[in-house]
Amino acid sequence: MSTHVGIDRRLYELGLLAPSGYFVGLHIRFTSPLMTFQTYDQVWIDHYTNNGYVLRDPMTAWGFSTTGSIRWSDPRLPDPFGLFKEAEVFGLKYGVTVAYGPISSRTIGSVARPDREFTDHEIEKITVIVHNLHDMTEPPEDLTPAQIEALKCIAGGDRHAAAAAKLGISESALKARLISARQRLMARTTAEAIQRAKDYRLL
Repeated sequence: MSTHVGIDRRLYELGLLAPSGYFVGLHIRFTSPLMTFQTYDQVWIDHYTNNGYVLRDPMTAWGFSTTGSIRWSDPRLPDPFGLFKEAEVFGLKYGVTVAYGPISSRTIGSVARPDREFTDHEIEKITVIVHNLHDMTEPPEDLTPAQIEALKCIAGGDRHAAAAAKLGISESALKARLISARQRLMARTTAEAIQRAKDYRLL
């Protein structure tokens, strides 16, 4: 199974457990996730973003201070800005957040539903899915010199023919290098692979 298929399958499973949607930030480094997936209502996403709620979100603070899982209704979870009450208006009445991984590459996932608390069994399933997504998207520690050369040429603006000529290889060989780089970086396009390689500090 390819990594993309595996990721899509896990996200599908997560969606089945989250009637009001989910958010997953994978491998958060320097406050920015390397990958983000979310299915919350766009109206809530816009409201959350426009008001800068990430700085007040109880889940952000909790997710960086510990690992494990917690219901949003847990009395140990302070919400001084009343974010959870506001989220209820948008159908995010009951929720669970899972945090996993080292602080230097933390993954935080949240799921929500409008009708009832998540059961312990559901939380176990959600936790396993978030852990799987984290492990499946572990950034590579390096690329081959050939992959780096190919990506650098395209990043520099060369078209395939020019890049191949510059590297002294055929176009098909160049494309093979780009494909292998995309696979290693779990990217769907070369442009995405280039950006991801920069984010991982591999270029």
